Amino acid sequence: MANTYNYRHLYYFWVVAKEGSMSKAAERLDMAIQTISSQVHELEKSLGYLLFKPAGRGIALTESEFAALKIADQIFSIGEKLPEAVRDAAHSPKTKIVVGVSDGLPKLVTRQLLEPILKHKDVQLIAHEGEFEDLLADLALHRLDINFG
Repeated sequence: MANTYNYRHLYYFWVVAKEGSMSKAAERLDMAIQTISSQVHELEKSLGYLLFKPAGRGIALTESEFAALKIADQIFSIGEKLPEAVRDAAHSPKTKIVVGVSDGLPKLVTRQLLEPILKHKDVQLIAHEGEFEDLLADLALHRLDINFG
């Protein structure tokens, strides 16, 4: 079955799970209960598993729900960091330096060579390790700024 869910489906599910009911989630999101319910059902249909089961007048969590909730918690926890990360990147742009390091070069020597670059807070260092010939080709194709071999 194709995954036709989107992150909005996942978000509505997450809010329902956190709030404990469709009605509380609908109130929090300022949406109709039917809208929330249909979005959660779309997620369940896409995943092929029920995430909630009826329990009296409310809903109860299934084992599948616990697994989905754990992943959703991680996703939305990271998502909450997005505005800050974008703001920080916009206010303190970094110079990116891509370095190739031959796999034959001792790690201690590599560290000593890169130490001056690592001291600069406004530099993002990306190091690629590989065969010397492959790194030379990357350097020739401008995929690397520096090559240590």
